[in-house]
Order: sequence, then C-alpha cells, then structure tokens
Amino acid sequence: MHSTQTRFRHAVLAAGATALALLATGCSNVSAGAQTGGCRDAGDWSGREQAAWLRTAVAFHGTTDATDPSYAKASVVVRGPRTGDVRVLCRPLAVQVEFWTLTATTTRPEMSFVLRYRLSADGGRTRTVAFPAGLPTGREGTCVRVLVAAYAGTPLAGGELPRMTGDLDTAGDADVRFGTARIGVHRLLPAQGSACDAGRSTPSPSPTASTGWDIYHP
Repeated sequence: MHSTQTRFRHAVLAAGATALALLATGCSNVSAGAQTGGCRDAGDWSGREQAAWLRTAVAFHGTTDATDPSYAKASVVVRGPRTGDVRVLCRPLAVQVEFWTLTATTTRPEMSFVLRYRLSADGGRTRTVAFPAGLPTGREGTCVRVLVAAYAGTPLAGGELPRMTGDLDTAGDADVRFGTARIGVHRLLPAQGSACDAGRSTPSPSPTASTGWDIYHP
C-alpha cells in the first residue's frame, strides 16, 4: 500500500514538473518573439545608441524658410511607424525637447532657456511638440535666434548645455556644440528680420526686459 502511494506521488510530481517546464518554454518563446519580431529591446542602449535612434525618428516642421515670424506653425515631430520600419521599441524612451534663444551681445552670444517638454516615445505613434508662443524674432532690432534640441534621458546638466563656436549671424547647426553624445538632433533656426544680416558691423546688445513664455503645450 505504501509503495503504491509513493509511486503515485512520484508520478504526480513528475507530471507537475513537466507541465512547468512546458509553460516556461512557452513563455520564453513568447518573450523572444516579442523582442525579435514585434519590437526592439533598448534596455541596455548607451546614450549614443539612443541618440542614433532619435535621429531616425525626429523631424522639424515649419522651421526652414523663416517666413513666419511667430513660429506659429513650427513643431518638433517624433514620428510613428512607417511601412517596412522596425524602429518600434519594446520600452519607450524618455525624450526631452528643449528650446533656447541665442542673443547677440558685444562679446559673445547670450543663451537663455525658454522651455523643456518631456514625452515618451517608442516609434509606435507620432508625437508632436509645438514651438512655444512668444518666441522673439529679431524684429526689435536685436540679433536673436532660436535653438531647439531633442535628446533622450534626463534634462541636460551644466556641462552638457549647448555653446556657440561661431558668429551668431552666420552660424549654422555645426557651430553649436553640446557637452554630451546623447543629443539626437538639434536645429539652430534661420535668422529672422534684418538684425542678424551677415556683415553687420556691431551686434546689438541683449535686451534687459524679460519675456513671458507660454509654458503650456498641446
């Protein structure tokens, strides 16, 4: 009798172990399929790898011709999936979209923080960040330009902030340097008005009055 009970107990334990093994195998296959077939695992990506992904996903709209002095139609777009695209991530990245103004002074450009907008992006849907309202345009006789950048992770620390290496009136994107490799994309927008015309003899001083920024985004 004791021997029969022992054999029965062993059979139940063996069957349970087999079921657990099959269940674990099935879950493993599902997980592997999600990683390889449905999304990209970015859990261990470096800052450079995150920046490289952002470069394929971020676009600037309404910023190239500088014809709209208010930037009312300008935006930063983190695009969603496209046909044949496998950029979708298993876990979204924390993405910062940050705006500054650069104002010419008698020495070097003066940078001022405007707004930083945080969002999550995985390539699964399109995200749009409108430009802040009230950006200066140089129509007041001051040479001022707008800088915008998109990057992954936490907000930039002091040593990571942008700096200029050229004259503000003629500078391009390549003249802006960041102290970090995690910047995905940045854009120094074209000068508006006549205050930033190349060849000006003396840049106008920075205005002393503060500007109120609209902190609300759609």
